[in-house]
Parts: sequence; structure tokens; C-alpha cells
Amino acid sequence: MAGGFSGWLRHNAEHYLLVDAQRKLSIKLGTAAPRPPKGAKEIFWLKIFAPVYSVLPWPLRHSIMRAMPGSHRKTWASPPPLQGPAV
Repeated sequence: MAGGFSGWLRHNAEHYLLVDAQRKLSIKLGTAAPRPPKGAKEIFWLKIFAPVYSVLPWPLRHSIMRAMPGSHRKTWASPPPLQGPAV
């Protein structure tokens, strides 16, 4: 996880978006939901952040993610050069 503010933001956003997704799925399937939010922190993330994030268009979400430092900005390493047949 990246350090500092961006790491904290990413960690909390991932966690509470997952909790919100579990809540939505439990409603859809009629199963037990995660416990309701308690305290100002959880209320903010689950009642304000998650709903706002879910209505943002993908291009805007993508731009925000690309602007934040973190593992999502890493690219795959280039494949090694081919050295003849694999078999």
C-alpha cells in the first residue's frame, strides 16, 4: 500500500466500497447484510462516499485513480525476448 494520504485514501475507499457492495448484494439475494455504519467515519464512507462514487461516470473515476499514486499505476513488465521454440 502506498504511504501517506493517498495510501490512507485508497485503503479506506477499497474497504468501504467492498462493504457497500456486500450490502447491495445481500439486499439482492435476501441474505444477512453487513452491520449498519457506526460513528462518523463509517457514516461518511458508507452514506456519502460510496453513493457518490457509484454515480460518477467511469471516465471521471478512471482519471481520479490514475492521478493517485498506488499499485494501480504500475504497468506489466515487458516480456523477455523470444529465444527459439518453447518446446
